[in-house]
Amino acid sequence: MAAPRRALLLYLALVLRASCGAAPSDILYRVAEEQPPNTLIGSLASDRGLPDTGHLYKLEVGSPYLRVDGKTGDIYTTEIPLDRETLKDCRNLLEGDECFLEFEVSITDMVKGPGSGPRLIDGRIEVLDINDNTPQFSSPILSLSIPENTHVGALFSIPMATDRDSGGNGVAEYSLTAGPDADRLFSLQVAVDQDEKLPQLVVMGNLDRERKDSYDLNIRVVDGGRPARASSALLRVTVTDQNDNAPKFERSHYEAELPENSPQGHSVLQVRANDADTGANGEIDYSLHQASEAVQRLLRIDRSTGVIYVKGLVDREEESFLKFFVVAKDRGPNSKSSKVLVTINVRDLNDNAPAIEIRGIGLVTHQDGVANISEDMPIGTPVALVQVSDRDEGENAVVTCVVAGDVPFQLRPASESANDRKRKYFLQTTTPLDYERVRDYRIEIVAVDSGNPALSSSNSLKVQVTDMNDNAPVFSPTLLELDFAEGNQPGDRVLGVTASDADSGTNAELAYSIVEPAASRLFEIEADTGEIRVRNLLDREERERYEFRVAAADKGVPCKTGTATVVINVLDRNDNDPKFMLSGYSFSVIENMAPLNPVGVVTVTDADKGENARVRLYVEPDNGKFVIQNGTGTILSSISFDREKESTYTFSLRAVDAGDPPRSSFVGVTINVLDENDNAPYVTKPANSSYTYMSPVTPLDTSVEMVEAEDIDSGPNAELVYAITGGNPYDLFYISPTSGEIMLVQEFTSKHNGLHRLVVKVSDKGKPPRHTTALVHVFVNDTKSNVSLIEALVGHSLYTPLDRDIAGDPNYALAQRSNILYGSLAGIAGVILVIVAVVVLRHRLQKDTKSGYQAGKKESKDLYAPKQGPKSSKGKKTKKGKAPKPAKPLEEEAEAGLQKSLNFNLINEDVTDSPRIHLPLNYPPGSPDLGRHYRSNSPLPSIQLQPQSPSASKKHQAVQDLPATNTFVGTGDNNSTGSDQYSDYSYKANPPKYSSKQVWT
Repeated sequence: MAAPRRALLLYLALVLRASCGAAPSDILYRVAEEQPPNTLIGSLASDRGLPDTGHLYKLEVGSPYLRVDGKTGDIYTTEIPLDRETLKDCRNLLEGDECFLEFEVSITDMVKGPGSGPRLIDGRIEVLDINDNTPQFSSPILSLSIPENTHVGALFSIPMATDRDSGGNGVAEYSLTAGPDADRLFSLQVAVDQDEKLPQLVVMGNLDRERKDSYDLNIRVVDGGRPARASSALLRVTVTDQNDNAPKFERSHYEAELPENSPQGHSVLQVRANDADTGANGEIDYSLHQASEAVQRLLRIDRSTGVIYVKGLVDREEESFLKFFVVAKDRGPNSKSSKVLVTINVRDLNDNAPAIEIRGIGLVTHQDGVANISEDMPIGTPVALVQVSDRDEGENAVVTCVVAGDVPFQLRPASESANDRKRKYFLQTTTPLDYERVRDYRIEIVAVDSGNPALSSSNSLKVQVTDMNDNAPVFSPTLLELDFAEGNQPGDRVLGVTASDADSGTNAELAYSIVEPAASRLFEIEADTGEIRVRNLLDREERERYEFRVAAADKGVPCKTGTATVVINVLDRNDNDPKFMLSGYSFSVIENMAPLNPVGVVTVTDADKGENARVRLYVEPDNGKFVIQNGTGTILSSISFDREKESTYTFSLRAVDAGDPPRSSFVGVTINVLDENDNAPYVTKPANSSYTYMSPVTPLDTSVEMVEAEDIDSGPNAELVYAITGGNPYDLFYISPTSGEIMLVQEFTSKHNGLHRLVVKVSDKGKPPRHTTALVHVFVNDTKSNVSLIEALVGHSLYTPLDRDIAGDPNYALAQRSNILYGSLAGIAGVILVIVAVVVLRHRLQKDTKSGYQAGKKESKDLYAPKQGPKSSKGKKTKKGKAPKPAKPLEEEAEAGLQKSLNFNLINEDVTDSPRIHLPLNYPPGSPDLGRHYRSNSPLPSIQLQPQSPSASKKHQAVQDLPATNTFVGTGDNNSTGSDQYSDYSYKANPPKYSSKQVWT
C-alpha cells in the first residue's frame, strides 16, 4: 500500500512542478508533505536551462529539510520529513492559505574558472497538504439544548469538528446515528458558511420535555482524503424551555491593531452582541471559538463584557496576525449563540537589531573567519556572501548595509528578490588586488535599520591575497583612430596595434585578436604582429564609422588580457548621383498668378558627404519662364500664366553635385495651369441692331431667335445660362436657359403691335460669375412695309435706357414720331460737322502723317473703339479661332477723331441704375452700320450732348450709346454697368444696311 501511495505523490509533485507561478527571479516547486527521504523535488539545471555538466551547485538555505546534488542541481528531501502542520511559517494558516518553504542555491560555472563568480538562485517550495490528520470534535461528548415545542424543521447548530489538514483533506461530511426513540425526531443537515461545513440538527417531530428531556445521538465526521479518516462523538440533546432569540453582534467583522510587546492586561478591543430576550435568555456570555493555540496563549476575553485582553507576551516576529471567532451565547435554558470573525494585526516595533551573516560563496571557502583570494581575480569578484536580515517589518526592517573603512571591497546585491526583511549581497573587490602591495585585509560590515531609534550591528571578515600572474597586457594608446578611404581593395593594411606586458617569459608573450565577432567579418588581425587588414570593400554610404576592440592576451596561467579600441572613419568619395525624391513632378497653378511666385517644390538628396553631397539645381531648357531656388528646391515662375494662351509647361531639372568629377541626374516637371473665370461670355448672334419680324397671328411655340454665345474659359467657367432680364412685360417670350433659343409662349393681341426689345443676360457658372448683355428686337405688325420706321425704332432702342420696357410704353410710338423730327435736324447738323472734320483731318494728314490717324490703329482714349477680344483683363488677346480685325477705313478714323476732339460725354450722369452700352465703329457680318445710317438717313443724332452743351436737349439726356454689334458685358454683380467688350467681328465693306429675320405664319 505504501509503494503505490509513494508513486502517486511523486507523480503529483512532478506534474505540479510544471505550473510554477513565481516571480521571474524565483523558482517555485510544489511537493506533497510527508514524502520519504531522497524524493526528487526539482532539477535546477533543466528548469533554468543550464548545461547538465560544468556547474557546481551548493545549498545555501533550506536545510535540514532539503539537499542538493552538487553536479546535477537536483533537489531532494531528507530524513527529516516535511510536515505542513508543524512548519514554523505554516502553523497559523487558515483554510486555503498556502504553505511555503524557502531555499537558496549558489551555482558556480566550472568551465569559465574560479574567477567567473557564482550565481545565486532563490526559490520556494509549496508544501501541499495530504490527509495525515483525523478530524476531531472539541469533546467526545457534545451537548445541545433544544427548547420544547420547537416547531418541526427548526435547525440547531452542532459544534463543528476540526481537521488540521486543509482543502480536500479537511472535513468533508457529517452523519448522524440515533436510537429508535430519536430516529423520527431528529435528522442531520450540513450547511456551508464561509467555506465551512456547519452541522445542524433538524427537529423532525414535536419534543415534550415532560415525556423525555434528553436524547443521546452519535455524530460521525469524515474528511475528504483518500483514504478517508473519521471520528465520532456523543451528541447529547437536552430538551429545555423555549428560548427563541439568538444574540446578534453589532458588526459582521471586528478588526484591531495591537502593538507588539504590549503588557499583560492591555485591552485590544471589545465585541458587543445584543439579545432580544429578557432575563437569563437575554444575558450573554462571550468566549473564543476555534481559536488556535497561539490565540489561546496570547489573548483572553472577558466572559461578561466581551473585552479582549492581552494574556501573554506578543511578539510580531512570532505571530504577525491573529484570526479567530468570538461566540456570543445567551444564558437561557435553551441557549442560542452566534459568532463573529475577529482579526488582530500585530504592529511592529523596532525591537530587533539587524543580523549579519557572512559565509563563503561558490569556490571561495571560508575557514575560521578567513577567505583566500588570488591577486589576479578581476574587479567585482565575490569573496563572500553577506546576508542581512531584520525580524521587524516596514521601516523597521529597511536595513542599510555598508563596508566600513577604506578597503577595496564593496557590497553588491546578489539577488533580485524584493524581500526587504532578508537581503543578500556579494562582498566583491572594487580594485585589482596586488599581493606585492597588500597581502591581507580586515573588512568590517555595518548594518543599520531605519527604525526610530535605529538599531545597528556589525560583523567582520579577514581576506588574504594569494600571489598569481597579476600583470595584464597594456595598449598605448588605448584608443586608436584613423581615416580610411572607401572603395579600397580587400586585404589592404589599415594599421598596426601594439601592447606591452610588465610580466616576463610566457606571461609576457602576447596574442592579438578582435573581440567583436561582427568586426571580425570585416577586419582581420595578425595574432603575432597586431597588424589589422580589411577583408571586404568599405562603403561610406552604408557605414562611415567602425568601432571595435582588439585584445592582447598573455600566455600565463591563467592568462591576462588587455584591450584597446580601434575607430576607423571611412572617408567619402563621389560615387553617388544626386537623387530626386520622385521620378517625375507635376504641379498645378492658377492662371493670372503674379510672376516670381512659387509653383512647386522638389526634393533632391545625395548619399555622399560634404562637397560631394552639395547639389545645385538648373532648369533645362532655360527659356526664362521658370527659375529654381537652390537650397529650398522651390520652382518660381517668371511669367504670369494665361490658361487660354498656354495650359501646360514641361521642362527638366538637372541636379549637379560639387564632387570632382561632378555627378548629375535629371527629372521631368510638368506645370498645369488651372482655369480662372477671367473671361466673360460674348454673344456671337444676333447683332444688337438686328431685328426679327413676326406676324400678330404667329402660333405659339414658334422659335423667335437663337441667342448664341461663347466663353473661352473652361469647365464651369465656360458653362452658360441664358435669361431674359428686361423688355418682356407681358411674358410673351421665353428663353431656354441652356440653349438660348427664344420661343413665343403667349398669343399676340392688338396692344402687342410694335417693337419689342428683349434684354438677354448670358452668365457663366464661374465663382464669381461673369455675364454679357445682348439685345434682341422683335417687330410685331401685320406688315413690315415701312422699313425705315422699323429701322428708326431699332436705332432709337439702342439709345433707350435698358431699364425701360419699350413694349410696355403706350407713348413710345408717339414719342418716336417727335423724336424722328428732332433727330433728323440733329442728324443734318452732325453730317455737316463730320464733313468739316474730314476735310480738316485730311489736310493735316497730308502735312504730317505721323501725327494723324492711321488705318486700323486704336486710340487709347477713344470711347467708341471696341476692345480687341472678350478678355478685358489682358488687352492683347483675340478670340480663339478668329482672325484679328482689319484696320478701319480712314474716314471712320477721322470721324472717331472728330468725336474725340469734340470731347462729348456720351453717358448721362443722371441715369446710374441701368447699364451703359458704347457704340463701336465695327460691326459683325450682316449687321447694319448704324453710325452711317444715322449720319445720313436718320433724323436722330448719332451723338447725344450733355446738358451743359448749348445744343443738348433735356429729353435726350437718358439716351444711352448702344453698340451696333451685339454685346455689353458685366461680371457677377447685378448692379454693374457692364464693361465695353464686344465680339471680334471684322468690318466688311458695304455691308447690308440691316439684317432681319422674317417669321411667316
